[in-house]
Amino acid sequence: MLDSILQGILLLGSILTVFRLYTTELYRRYPFFSLYFAFRIPNSVWPLLLDVRSNQYLHFWVITEPIVDIFYILMVFELYRLVLEKYEGLYTMGRWAMYVFSAVSLTISILTLIPRIRPKAPQASKVLGYVVALDRGICLSLAIFLILLLVFVAVFPSVKLSRNVRVHAMIYPIFFLSTTMAMLLRSLFGTQLGNQFNLLFSAISAAAVVAWLVLLSQAGEEVPERAAPRSENVEGRLLDLLEALNATALRVSRFR
Repeated sequence: MLDSILQGILLLGSILTVFRLYTTELYRRYPFFSLYFAFRIPNSVWPLLLDVRSNQYLHFWVITEPIVDIFYILMVFELYRLVLEKYEGLYTMGRWAMYVFSAVSLTISILTLIPRIRPKAPQASKVLGYVVALDRGICLSLAIFLILLLVFVAVFPSVKLSRNVRVHAMIYPIFFLSTTMAMLLRSLFGTQLGNQFNLLFSAISAAAVVAWLVLLSQAGEEVPERAAPRSENVEGRLLDLLEALNATALRVSRFR
């Protein structure tokens, strides 16, 4: 019952979010985010029509989950580009860092999965295990990358961001970490507690969708003018350091 209610909230929230993004024309600013929510609408309908224990449900999930992971990657790259759109060098170096995070996380996820997949295991179980490992590795790497991005924004307050970008930067890490934890706990404790973990993840997803729906707005695209800092010297030194880091990263990327 509760799971159906949460799925209904996700479906309704996705529809309303797509409508809001279109009417405010924010889809032009966040195209991958908008496409992801458009995909969520049919992707929230089919789980309501199928038995979660059926083979049809498994087949749909195995097909759609990698598509969701691709959207996750594109959404994070989109946010990362918006945060560092004025710093090309740092953007290029950070992109390579994200590649490294993803490779390491995927490797660890697959290595932890290997002991659980035995040669005599059914093919469906093997495929399911690999998809779960892929999902877990991608979400973990994206969460770590986003946390580092938040640290960067906190250390360099001179980087001016719109409220909408800050909303994305705050919700994304929670969203991806919750996905990672749900997958990890399910792999550790098995299907006995699978329903509870699914409910928890659905609740967090529903809360994230509602937050996006309420907080994103056309007015949120305006970048407010910062008040004068307490110490112009500190602000100036941070800005000089940021520009120096960007120039160095730009030279290194061009040299590569």
